[in-house]
Amino acid sequence: MTSGAAGLLRQPEEPRATYLELFFDLVFVFALARLSQGLLEHLSWSGAFQTLVLLLALWAVWGHTAGLTDRLDPQQPPTQLLVIGTMLGTLLMAAAAPEAFGEQGLVFAGVYVATQTGRSAVVVLLLRGHEARAAFARPLFWFAVSAVPWIAGALTHDTARGVLWALALAVGYVAIAVGLPTPRLGRAFMRMSEFAISGEHQAERYRQLFIIALGELVLVAGLTFSRGGFEPDRIAAVVVAFATTALLWRIYIHRAGGLLAEAIAAAPDPLRAVIPAVFAHLIMVAGIVVISVGDELVIEHPLGHTPPAWITVILGGPALFLAGRAIFEYEVFGRVSRSRPIGVLVLAATSPAAFFLPPLLVAMAPALVLAGIAASDTARARGRPPEQPSPPG
Repeated sequence: MTSGAAGLLRQPEEPRATYLELFFDLVFVFALARLSQGLLEHLSWSGAFQTLVLLLALWAVWGHTAGLTDRLDPQQPPTQLLVIGTMLGTLLMAAAAPEAFGEQGLVFAGVYVATQTGRSAVVVLLLRGHEARAAFARPLFWFAVSAVPWIAGALTHDTARGVLWALALAVGYVAIAVGLPTPRLGRAFMRMSEFAISGEHQAERYRQLFIIALGELVLVAGLTFSRGGFEPDRIAAVVVAFATTALLWRIYIHRAGGLLAEAIAAAPDPLRAVIPAVFAHLIMVAGIVVISVGDELVIEHPLGHTPPAWITVILGGPALFLAGRAIFEYEVFGRVSRSRPIGVLVLAATSPAAFFLPPLLVAMAPALVLAGIAASDTARARGRPPEQPSPPG
């Protein structure tokens, strides 16, 4: 059985992401769109908290699936079935997401638990007798532990559901941060060969997911614009939304976005180097979800009064992205460009004036800030040799 299990493992000389993985990512265009729609319908601090909980759950599904295809060969039929099954589970979770804190709570939690535990349990069975089995037994144990508050939360309502689901997510994320300590298996950080990762593969997967997230911005902007007429103010709004999306791509990919693989390879502890990059991308994707809400509001209502909640999403989404991008840059180069925190401060300083401006002009502020950062990046790189990654630690 050991030799058969070994045939399922991905070979080190095959670090590139595959079409199967890109196919899997497509469901997250829909998932992120559903999250932004839910936040738009419940534009409040409680709605923001609920959206964050759901995003963290979907992120966990994506992250563990990326880990699966980092270790198992995506060309093997069992791996393909596991990924496609996870894709179906993600689709059902995304469909239930806007009402996950309402009537569809048990659907969302039940599918999440079944997807996470089922995928890991199947891999543990497939790899029995092989040392790689432990890499999937660890998360399976913690999925089983977190299943209790997930299902308990689904059987309650309102605040209690949010608290229990937040507890379930905290259990999973904290367990990862401390090395998935598991009875009889110890902590993963004590057995680095068990958790060997491909820096090139991981970097490509995160780049792909970020592009998929930008695809959600394009989708939402296009659908929102197509629901109305071609008035000059609406055309201006969709142009600003598109320009913002293009600038997000440019700022992300400039240097750090293209050097994550090298940074992971250069880090003293590659596994520990990946974890901050994971959370940096989570923050950037959270920013994109918020930006999506702002885009829809501005395209639908480019003129008139701008309520405080609208100002928060229009300016807060880009600020979240810049915060995540700063963390990402630090993990690659061991330093942060001044333009990132300056951009966040400028967006914060703009908020008082935004109360007196129409939504379209408010949306132009982050677009101009992002354009300034992109221009600063280009000017700093001109005439200098390419900077090499220098991860901290």
